Amino acid sequence: MIRFTLIIAFALILLSGCSGQWGWYVVNPATPTGMTNLQFLLSGVYYTVLLTLTAILISIVVGLLVALPGLSTIRPLRMASRTYVECVRSVPILVLILWVYYGLPQLTGLAISVFWAGVIALALSDSAFEAEIFRAGIQSIAKGQYEAAHTVSLGYRDTMRYVILPQAIRRILPALGNQLVYMLKMSSLVSVIGMQELTRKANELVVVEYRPLEIYTVLVLEYLVLILIVSAGVRWLERRLRVDERA
Repeated sequence: MIRFTLIIAFALILLSGCSGQWGWYVVNPATPTGMTNLQFLLSGVYYTVLLTLTAILISIVVGLLVALPGLSTIRPLRMASRTYVECVRSVPILVLILWVYYGLPQLTGLAISVFWAGVIALALSDSAFEAEIFRAGIQSIAKGQYEAAHTVSLGYRDTMRYVILPQAIRRILPALGNQLVYMLKMSSLVSVIGMQELTRKANELVVVEYRPLEIYTVLVLEYLVLILIVSAGVRWLERRLRVDERA
């Protein structure tokens, strides 16, 4: 609550303490033009959130599938997992977005929308980091847990599903939350291929109004509020899981 109050206070100071050279009227909700501009900027929230959530869900699944071979006793599987992680996380995410959008259709012969190009690029890039997070989390579980599962005749799949992964997820939840915040910020890069998310909306409005300081300040506040909401949600989930574990 304190953080949200500070954000509102900061915004009010910026909007009210203006010199003659500042043009906060372009985002002033008290005027018809300002209200229209604000609605235009806020219309990008939906695609930013949808893009981020879709990409993070895919990257978590892919990351887990990549992490499990990395824990195998079979050397080729470990090498394949390591090669994927090292190759994917070595490519800058902006370069990956451009490659997926312009290059993947030529390789596959399929048309890819801006949204799905952004989802594929973000999910692919993040999956390498998710794989390392899962690998570290699973390796942190004591060997006695595996032995206990083996004594009750649980197979590998059931051991992972019912014994190892639930404990590992509790431990890696802060890291997963950090990745969600990271993905939320990196979604702004998808604006370069025309995705109508927050940053793209702000860029288009700047071209029309010629007020970059005022418009980008609102953009900063939009991302700040979204990230604070995500951070609060992750902390709540951490507390909830700790309570369930004690019970």
